[in-house]
Amino acid sequence: MKTKYAIMIFLVGLLINLFGALLKITHFSFGPLNGNICLTVGSIVQGLGILLIIFKVLTNQRFKDFLNK
Repeated sequence: MKTKYAIMIFLVGLLINLFGALLKITHFSFGPLNGNICLTVGSIVQGLGILLIIFKVLTNQRFKDFLNK
């Protein structure tokens, strides 16, 4: 997986969180989709994106060389 995909996953989670916050503020829901569910799903997707980014950074060879200096 390339780093740009991990960043895109994080940004999708951010957009879901923003949409969930909007739903929460306006007390609006689309059937079973409400602010709480959007915030929960967005947070999980953001966490996954962060974990993927951390994994990519730690497995990069140049990062290991930087830490050994």
